[in-house]
Amino acid sequence: MLIFSIYKYRLSKSFQVNLVAYQFLTVFQFCAMAPVPSLPVQVGHIDDVQELRKTKPTTIPERFVRDMGERPKLAATLSSPTDIPIIDLSKLMNRAKDEQKSVILQLKTACEEWGFFQVVNHGIDLGVLENIEKVTKDFFMLPLEEKQKYPMAPGTVQGYGQAFVFSENQKLDWCNMFALGVEPPCIKNPKLWPSKPADFRETLEIYSREIRKLCKNLLKHIAVSLGLKGDVFEEMFGVAVQAVRMNYYPPCSRPDLVLGLSPHSDGSALTVLQQGKNNSVGLQILKDNAWVPVQPIPNALVINIGDSIEVLTNGKYKSVEHRAVTHKEKDRLSIVTFYAPSYDIELGPLPELVDEKNPCRYRRYNHGDYSKHYVTHKLQGKRTLDFAKIESNTYT
Repeated sequence: MLIFSIYKYRLSKSFQVNLVAYQFLTVFQFCAMAPVPSLPVQVGHIDDVQELRKTKPTTIPERFVRDMGERPKLAATLSSPTDIPIIDLSKLMNRAKDEQKSVILQLKTACEEWGFFQVVNHGIDLGVLENIEKVTKDFFMLPLEEKQKYPMAPGTVQGYGQAFVFSENQKLDWCNMFALGVEPPCIKNPKLWPSKPADFRETLEIYSREIRKLCKNLLKHIAVSLGLKGDVFEEMFGVAVQAVRMNYYPPCSRPDLVLGLSPHSDGSALTVLQQGKNNSVGLQILKDNAWVPVQPIPNALVINIGDSIEVLTNGKYKSVEHRAVTHKEKDRLSIVTFYAPSYDIELGPLPELVDEKNPCRYRRYNHGDYSKHYVTHKLQGKRTLDFAKIESNTYT
């Protein structure tokens, strides 16, 4: 990345200024190329699930009813919270090297074997978590006409509505979404940032700054767990892209017929999930061909590896397919942050992680091209990652 060459070489001040300006313009120009459908997308009528819930329909609309093979099997018993790895980040701040090594090993195991883990003692003030949950819930509780002032246009991924819908006969998720670009500033769409609740913008900006710090810190430790320099990802990523999606899952009279969110992996490097307090258990991850529910731990954040890290680690740390299910009586709220490399960089397996025993599994590609590919296809397991695989047939 050119921008990091500034720090590696002693260049004249005038050249540095010009180089930074060029880098900014490059990022701005690419950001201006927000993914949009090449042709008008016909999505048909999409019911707002909160409004649908108010009418208490005796039957679920057909567009929400999943095919038999996709329907969730509602388990009578749930896993315990300890089934998913738990990482205590405060121990990585401990000067005792033995304890640091122990936690790094736990992190390595979590990334290799699960691709998901929960972090506790993460350093984010609990008031920040409570505030973002409150304004998110308050937004979803606004009248429909107020929320529809910030519509998610068909085929796009910012605003209020349902993302990843590209046809009139596509099955729908039992979920309302509100998604926003956060960083860099050029991906923000100010018209979509709501005026109600009054403190929404300030609360989200404070929250997003804290989550950004957390992601940088986690990536440093993940790099160390791979035997790499701690700053390798931060230097490579440039001005990292950060977006947030807020999900509200109303109760559903037939949770055995619907999905809250279709199975998918994330196109990010890391994803940070905050689950609403006292909500139903909805997140499930695919582990050994079985769907494992993720029980929330109070004040913890759920972290998962995204496709970008899978590519960079040459498959050593894999992104994991996950989905959301609904509950007959309880609602669920989640706040999801996606942290990804700058759109203008090239990604590919790091040379240190490729050898005779671990041949290169992914091609080099522009991350912006992959992001565009990701957001212009419906959620369908890990098929989007075929875009990057060597000797794999990508789909259109």
